[in-house]
Amino acid sequence: MTRFTSIAAGAFAALVLSVGVSRAADDLVFTLINKTSGTLERFYTSPTGVDNWEDDVFGDDVLEPGESMKITIADGRRTCKYDMRFEFTEDSNFENMEDTQDLCAMGSYTIHQ
Repeated sequence: MTRFTSIAAGAFAALVLSVGVSRAADDLVFTLINKTSGTLERFYTSPTGVDNWEDDVFGDDVLEPGESMKITIADGRRTCKYDMRFEFTEDSNFENMEDTQDLCAMGSYTIHQ
């Protein structure tokens, strides 16, 4: 191999590796919309296949009826498919809900009654 070919091959390999690393670091971003009459108190996500829920995404916030919130999942994982758990306040009289979605393909997710 000539020196130029070696340099070009090395540059190509570095480019391929940097693209792979940046994909792993991409955040999953979508808008969560509450179309119920209940207040959403906690929202948990976990990649499918993980047995435990991650931390509450809302922290100290809640999602009131009719409101929306931008959600960012920045866990550094390469997976797109996540389990989600929605917990409402006690006075909302709603059962907790769970769902599984491909979050990479979503721009928004709406919770309905």
